[in-house]
Amino acid sequence: EKHGRVQAILNDADEARVSSTHYQRQILDDALRREIASIWQTDEVSRVKPSPQSEAERGTLVIETVLWEVLPQFLRKLDATMKWSLGEDYGLPLTASPFKFASWMGGDRDGNPNVTPNVTREVCLTNRVKAAELLESDVRELMASISGDPPRGMESDSSAVAYRRIRERVGKEARAPYRSYLNPVAQKLGKTAEWAKQELKRVQKRSADGVAADQESHKFGDVLTADEVYLSKDELMDELMTVHQSLCETGNEVVANGRLADVIRKVSAFGLTLVPLDVRQESDRHAEALDCITKYLGLGSFLQWDEGARVNWITQQLQSKRPLIRTGDWNKPENAELFTPTAIDTLETFSMIAEQNESSLGAYVISQCTSASDILSVLLLQLDAGVKKPLRVVPLFETLDDLNGAVDTMEQLYNIPSYVGSLEGRKQEIMIGYSDSAKDAGRLAASWAQYETQVKLSELAKKYSIDVTYFHGKGGTVGRGGNPATFDAILSHAPGTINGQFRVTEQGEMINQNFGYSDRAERTLDIYTAAVLAEQHTERPLPTKEFKDMMDKLSQISCDAYRRIVRRDERFVPYFRAATPELELSNLNIGSRPAKRKASGGVESLRAIPWIFAWTQTRLNLPTWLGVGEAINQVLSSDEEQVLRKMYKEWGPFRTTIDLVEMILSKSDSSIARHYENILVTDPKAVELGNEIREIHDATEHAVLDLAGHKKLSEHNHMLMRLMEVRNPYVDCLNVLQAETLKRLRQSEGSAEEEVLKDALLTTITGVANGMGNTG
Repeated sequence: EKHGRVQAILNDADEARVSSTHYQRQILDDALRREIASIWQTDEVSRVKPSPQSEAERGTLVIETVLWEVLPQFLRKLDATMKWSLGEDYGLPLTASPFKFASWMGGDRDGNPNVTPNVTREVCLTNRVKAAELLESDVRELMASISGDPPRGMESDSSAVAYRRIRERVGKEARAPYRSYLNPVAQKLGKTAEWAKQELKRVQKRSADGVAADQESHKFGDVLTADEVYLSKDELMDELMTVHQSLCETGNEVVANGRLADVIRKVSAFGLTLVPLDVRQESDRHAEALDCITKYLGLGSFLQWDEGARVNWITQQLQSKRPLIRTGDWNKPENAELFTPTAIDTLETFSMIAEQNESSLGAYVISQCTSASDILSVLLLQLDAGVKKPLRVVPLFETLDDLNGAVDTMEQLYNIPSYVGSLEGRKQEIMIGYSDSAKDAGRLAASWAQYETQVKLSELAKKYSIDVTYFHGKGGTVGRGGNPATFDAILSHAPGTINGQFRVTEQGEMINQNFGYSDRAERTLDIYTAAVLAEQHTERPLPTKEFKDMMDKLSQISCDAYRRIVRRDERFVPYFRAATPELELSNLNIGSRPAKRKASGGVESLRAIPWIFAWTQTRLNLPTWLGVGEAINQVLSSDEEQVLRKMYKEWGPFRTTIDLVEMILSKSDSSIARHYENILVTDPKAVELGNEIREIHDATEHAVLDLAGHKKLSEHNHMLMRLMEVRNPYVDCLNVLQAETLKRLRQSEGSAEEEVLKDALLTTITGVANGMGNTG
């Protein structure tokens, strides 16, 4: 809120430059000083690690405070633009929702033991509380504004169908029929919020008492029943559309298309759940659950079967009506040795999915997906749990090997009738992992694999008449697939892979940056709309064979160079852990999920966010550029130099990738990284590697400048250059403070000043992150 007020004051100050009195400018200056003083004195250090529930509440705050009003305003503008451009008959349909928002905060249990079935229940119910309260407030506002009384006798008009329906409910003598009609709607929304709170308390009590879901019947409370609340948005939509149609029938289109139209669009976009939750879990957990079930059934070990045997067995079960296991049997004492704690948690999760009300949940994303059985397993577990309308099953292909094997995996599935029959409208969603593939193979090799995989998957879907949508798992920084130029980023995707449908993650600081303030949120919606439409009408050829061969070569060279250091150099992990705050990040109260999927393991088990975040803090940004310079230099010094230069000039996606690397290099500072090494790294071998890495960094700068034809990094990005001129002197100081704080913290374990140093470290981390702009 404070930062929002600062932005509002600065906006007013911009306008005041044109015409204002000295007193008016003084008022703005004083207001700005007060806000800055308040921010300066506010303790921003989190003393307690956030719970998944509190993370989810913070995540949906942008919906409640910004998008709830901005989205219908934007859709009103889009409707007017369409009518102006295409004609009055071609406006945006009132119930259309071009934008849909979802979340997996509270649903993403991949490597996060804190997200339990009851946590997901709590978040779903909390979202219903918020949506019902917001909608009740809107409907009561409508009651105040739509107070007119159409001329008597209009109910006898044969065309006034909706108006007659309203009169039948409120009576012929009601003087404010719309207010009388909407009053029970508002009351029912109020009861819906109360019911959700009631159920939320029940779930919280269940968690506190340690009672399993199957040991308590999930019924409505003693106070409210199902008939008294809204569970489906269709019922509420029908009420609102009746009022809209009635107003139009009685000559009040201008009123109908005012605030009422906005509320209808909110219901269409946000429903009664605010945002549906996606569930995410790693594939090994599903295989483990099925392994316990096959042992329970006396069929042997699912984990020991080969892929063909797994697919055949699951396919048979999908066609069978007989349940594999009854709900709760895994909790019986006689089965204690058959079901592991993690398998029980997985099976309880599917039971939770089965009991959720309409639209509470969206997709089920399978991370670390490598085979057809990984996808079929989730479908089978949903059906066996009794999920009436199974969540769409979304495979996430994230490593280089996963991406390269994705086509074979999906083709196998498209040849299984029971699987294709489970696809609603023959629609398949596939998630592309930008973060882990880049961590696995380096930015250049990963970006080419992502591009090629989407092209091949789209061709495959067309062959089998499947409508495929890609879910782009991108982070804010370039190392995780991000691109601050959203319009250009969308147009850099391969032709034939978007087709008017673009699903993407907005994470971390990018949520606030793109949607945190009304004007920014509207601008972001503008850009997404323009880009997805432009993509449909922009000629973007696929790369020629010459360019494809060149990309294959660059990819191989860069991947080998990247893995030679990150994967195969024994000096790397000690260097990484000494020269960056990676180890300390896991001990700070930044997020609810652990920094690693598994407690053991090195870089490969580290999550992409702390991997990128740690390098951003030291200003080296290694994951984004490592391997790129070696590939460019090797080709530039060969007889294929002109092909590479031609590809940079003529093929947009490659040029975009290189330009993004150039942008990150311009934000990097190897001298700052050297300072961290001088202060923190003591192992002679790690020091040696640090010197080598910085030499590679400098060589990469020269290679990118040579290819781009620039004399200075990002020389054409005047805004970025100006931002760095202003920010870097402050960030430099924070980096020096952070390095010293890290040194003292590592020497003071268990001492009295340890907590103070942790606070100081987190303060510098926040400052550097804000200064760098896109951190992870």
